[in-house]
Amino acid sequence: MAARRKANRILAAVLIPLTLLTLAAMAALWPSGNREGLTLANPYAAAPGVTFDTGRIQRVVTESCTQAAAGDSTAQDSTAQGSTGGSQCTFAFTEPDKGGNPVKVVINPDIAKSHGVKVGDNIRYLNLSRAQAAATGADAPAAQGSPSYIFVDFVRTMPIILLALLYAVVVVAVARWRGLRALIGLVGAYFVLVSFMLPGLVEGKPPLLLALVGSTVIMIGVLYFAHGFSARTSTALLGTIFGLGITALLAAWATDAANLAGVGSHDAATLVNISDKISISGIILCGLIISGLGVLNDVTITQSSAVWELYELAPNTSARKLFSSAMRIGRDHIASTVYTIAFAYAGAALPILIIVMLYNRPLGEALTSAELSEEVIRTLVGSIGLVLAIPVTTLIAVLVVKATGVRSAELTTSADVPRPSAADHRPGGHAAIGADDVDDTGALAAAAAVAGWESEADAPPATRRGRRAAQRNQTQRD
Repeated sequence: MAARRKANRILAAVLIPLTLLTLAAMAALWPSGNREGLTLANPYAAAPGVTFDTGRIQRVVTESCTQAAAGDSTAQDSTAQGSTGGSQCTFAFTEPDKGGNPVKVVINPDIAKSHGVKVGDNIRYLNLSRAQAAATGADAPAAQGSPSYIFVDFVRTMPIILLALLYAVVVVAVARWRGLRALIGLVGAYFVLVSFMLPGLVEGKPPLLLALVGSTVIMIGVLYFAHGFSARTSTALLGTIFGLGITALLAAWATDAANLAGVGSHDAATLVNISDKISISGIILCGLIISGLGVLNDVTITQSSAVWELYELAPNTSARKLFSSAMRIGRDHIASTVYTIAFAYAGAALPILIIVMLYNRPLGEALTSAELSEEVIRTLVGSIGLVLAIPVTTLIAVLVVKATGVRSAELTTSADVPRPSAADHRPGGHAAIGADDVDDTGALAAAAAVAGWESEADAPPATRRGRRAAQRNQTQRD
């Protein structure tokens, strides 16, 4: 415990000023919440008389699009299915959740071709019946070929809730309280993202500083909340902050050097048109930094824990040997995590990859195109920051554990036991052996010689849990 307190004091001298500086920067950059001049039409805002309703599909038919007139289910049942007159459209007879007769909802052609709808699906649709009745008269039928109910989206509430519950149960069941704390920390991270970083980007705050400050705050909260206040957590945090700094510098350079404008997407064009304060390049820069947070946190906390575990198993290991052993673990982690980043981004950009493939463009031209360059740079920037964070985290952890001066409980140090004399070498005598006189493999045997144990098996266990168990066994024997 004394050694741990010493390590914590060493790390606190670095992390406390850094945390205070980060919080001060966060307070200075906190968005005002003023969105004057920002107007964006909500695609889900309905006109007077138009509502968004939900319901469950009972039957799916394919009919001529010219027959898509509103009506009740009895009138629609008489419509000839598979009519060949004109273009064919897909309709879903849907029972409204609010009650009433089934309505005939026209399904968008892209949905009908790509995914389709089936009986039992819950959908959200646009209800135009009242608006059409007000425009043509209460008793007048809808205009020929003008549907009264139009598909909008699927209702995915229940599957997402079930998956979220399963995820939470699995995490808590395996990681227990630490897993629960990690889930709560994730909620806090999203709060920082939604309340600080996104509004700051909208208001034109400096994107590089905004991403660095927000990411640092997220990592401080998530790491300490999930893993507790300890020297190894603080070491992981220092390594994470270093990785964030490298990633931010590379992202800033790459965004400018590669001219990542992001204007090729519809969403980016929408943001550009609603305000002059919004910088698409700044949003891309911020995204490059945020995208690597999770993996960076993963490797730093793993490396920090590896160093601590290795040191506790062999406290007298030299710093060079300890670093080399931990880096062997880190290299395996680097290899697997680089694959993780690359495949994660490839999976997210799979539709774009297919489109680019169908263009039959040369590989080099395709990878540097506007469609793929952002994903490629995101992968490279995140991977470089990740790889460099591993040796830095390992080095910090080795320096911290060596600075604590921890020694194994079985060894008697030279300060506590006098040096052996010539008389101690007589037959039957036991030489006093200091910690500097033994190596890792002979530590237990040397301790047995010092303490006068008959065998190495009589030595007390190395861990607190083992020592407590040995004490309980001894008490029972007495």
